[in-house]
Amino acid sequence: MDTSEILRQVKEGTMSLKEAENLLNMGNYEDMGYAKLDTSRKERTGFAEVVFCSGKADQHLLAIFDRIYEKEGEVFGTRASKEQYKLVADRFPQVVYDPISRILKIEKEGKLRTGKVAVCTAGTADIPVAEEAAQTAEFFGTDVERIYDVGVSGIHRLLSRLDVIQSANCVVAVAGMEGALASVIGGLVSRPVIAVPTSVGYGANLHGLSALLTMINSCANGIAVVNIDNGYGAGYLATQMNRMAEGGR
Repeated sequence: MDTSEILRQVKEGTMSLKEAENLLNMGNYEDMGYAKLDTSRKERTGFAEVVFCSGKADQHLLAIFDRIYEKEGEVFGTRASKEQYKLVADRFPQVVYDPISRILKIEKEGKLRTGKVAVCTAGTADIPVAEEAAQTAEFFGTDVERIYDVGVSGIHRLLSRLDVIQSANCVVAVAGMEGALASVIGGLVSRPVIAVPTSVGYGANLHGLSALLTMINSCANGIAVVNIDNGYGAGYLATQMNRMAEGGR
């Protein structure tokens, strides 16, 4: 449907202004040749475009950061290397890099965070993926409670923080090895659980496949599973759930 047809239907009253706005935003993007920036993504989905840094050429990464920052006043990048941080920092001295989660970001000051999401890990080795989830949720306006190293080999550690976990609007369970943490949490809370398998483990862990299979075969209810090591996907989904629980978009 072209613009003239959309405007005609609005004029005739057969289409609402909101419907027209959504349709017009569907086609908005900036063609940079090597990238097509989705400039209307925030209007459509509530989340601005995020930069996956790994594998990008230096000049492409810099130009994309520049354009998103110009439009949004902030930028969020995942899977960035130290070298990419140094490159971007030469152009944007205010950029912040976390070597644990490999997140590279420029964030607006004084951002309000609402609700609560609990991000739990089975072990300390799972923290890089958990931090990707936690910092993604925080960037998009969610208050995050971190509860690390509470795996099933010492389940009393998890139970000692159960009140905090049960009070969250959503729980992210990050685990490698056999991935049992998500099932345990799923049986203890009334909120949705997002399970994140990690590639942490010995040989038969198969780089996270064993944890993934455990999580998608869980007999506990209310568990959704994202891809192996996909902390960003978990943080994004947790924010959507948190926004719904708080009554907003």
